[in-house]
Amino acid sequence: MRRTAATLMTALVALAGTLTAGPVPATAGTAEPAERAAQRVTERSGCLQSVPEPGETAKVDICYTIFKPAGASRKRPVPMVMHSHGWGGSRAELEEVQAFVDAGYGVLTFDQRGFGTSGGHAHVEDPRFEGHDVRRLVRLVARLPWVEQDRPGDPRLGAIGGSYGGGYQYLAAFELLRTRGRPLFDALAPQITWHDLSQSLAPDDVVRTEWALALSAISLLSDALPGTVYKALVEGTVLGTWPDGSVPGTEDMVEFMRRNGPKWHVDHGRRLDIPMLLGQGTTDGLFPLEQGFQNWRKAMTAGARKRSIFVGYNGGHVLPAILPAGTGATGDPCSRRLGGGDFERLNVRFFDRVLKRDGTRLRGLGRMHLATPSGTCTTITSPRANRTRAVGTVATTTSVGAPVAVPVAAGPIRVAGTPYLTGKVTAPGVHNRAFLGLAIGTSPLDARLVQNNVLPLHEPLPVEGKQRRVDLPSVAVDVPAGQHLYLLATAVSDTFVAMGSRVPGVVTIEDAIVHLPVVGRRSAYR
Repeated sequence: MRRTAATLMTALVALAGTLTAGPVPATAGTAEPAERAAQRVTERSGCLQSVPEPGETAKVDICYTIFKPAGASRKRPVPMVMHSHGWGGSRAELEEVQAFVDAGYGVLTFDQRGFGTSGGHAHVEDPRFEGHDVRRLVRLVARLPWVEQDRPGDPRLGAIGGSYGGGYQYLAAFELLRTRGRPLFDALAPQITWHDLSQSLAPDDVVRTEWALALSAISLLSDALPGTVYKALVEGTVLGTWPDGSVPGTEDMVEFMRRNGPKWHVDHGRRLDIPMLLGQGTTDGLFPLEQGFQNWRKAMTAGARKRSIFVGYNGGHVLPAILPAGTGATGDPCSRRLGGGDFERLNVRFFDRVLKRDGTRLRGLGRMHLATPSGTCTTITSPRANRTRAVGTVATTTSVGAPVAVPVAAGPIRVAGTPYLTGKVTAPGVHNRAFLGLAIGTSPLDARLVQNNVLPLHEPLPVEGKQRRVDLPSVAVDVPAGQHLYLLATAVSDTFVAMGSRVPGVVTIEDAIVHLPVVGRRSAYR
């Protein structure tokens, strides 16, 4: 274990240095030169005190900066936008939120617990820690005399941020709903964030090692995480499964992250009845497209969805997909179609409609708009599968072996939503795994993963002919004429490095049926 830990810590630092892709960054506003705009903005920084760390008595500083736009006053109050950073980041400078300040919004940006100049450790959006932090920040906003109020203690309030900066938004709104009976936030714009953190980091208890290493490396440099989390990462790599405390002396990451996301609130019957602009990366390998679908379908009321927009863009948390080979698509055609620019421009227009109630007209409310790798934008109302295709027997070796591509359908066909696979699984070993996803190509030899993602089929104990439903990654893709859609099965995946089967063997799925979410007139089967 000590040797494994040392090796992992070396890998963490190396991976942190090579991580080159991440959340889609905000772009600065262009209404006027930044120097002139800065002269019109009042900036104030400070820290408030929040709950202590476990076993300690000293309160933790949570530090922030407030940007007050020109003209804002007690007589002319303005709405406020809250912002926070992604994992390993820190609060924004003025140019990073310039578009919102230029549009007449106040902005409060803050360092989350464990990062920047704030104290404590990151508990990964735990209501018992970060929950107190964000509630106290909202209370601070409510006391600013130049911020518009819907009622005493209830500011006109929106929120922005991606990844970890999307996680705090759900945490804050749900915690205020739980403790105050109202979310207080009037609009959210979470990007590339999660619904179920354990399922994101370890689907079917198989760790996304590549991302677990990267996130730990980033936090290792600033000692942001509690030490037990680093220990759990080592344990997960050694044991091959997400630690749940069942092995004596190991950590319980299931319990650690049980409350840390919208799923916990949804499981307790809570839904948010506020408009949202959800952005999710179609090529995101950490918080895949399905995590955004889950938030759209479960974290919001039906009424809120009618006033909201879902945008899937080619981007997000992206690392190279080498084995099996993926694609390198980028771009956001849906934001361009809906708002005339990038996601940030659409975000400002969305807030103008909801927070300012200025009559801004927007296309696409109540629907999900997904970018394909080829740069088109397809609109759906539900990601559910609506077609089936029998593909016979799918078999792959475990531990080692080349990917196997099984034909599913010929182009032209458009698939957008959440596919899955059913069939009778036989796996004679213990902790047998196969990794599955959809691919396109002219033949099995050149088939490449659609938007880079695979999901694991994990059989902890030997099985023979057991009927299973196997999740496949959510996708949005046009398969052109002359190419095929394939089911790709592989023994290894660079996203799940070192998480393949511990014992060589074969995983077989008989009578396999692929269930596809097929869209529009391009849905003809061949």
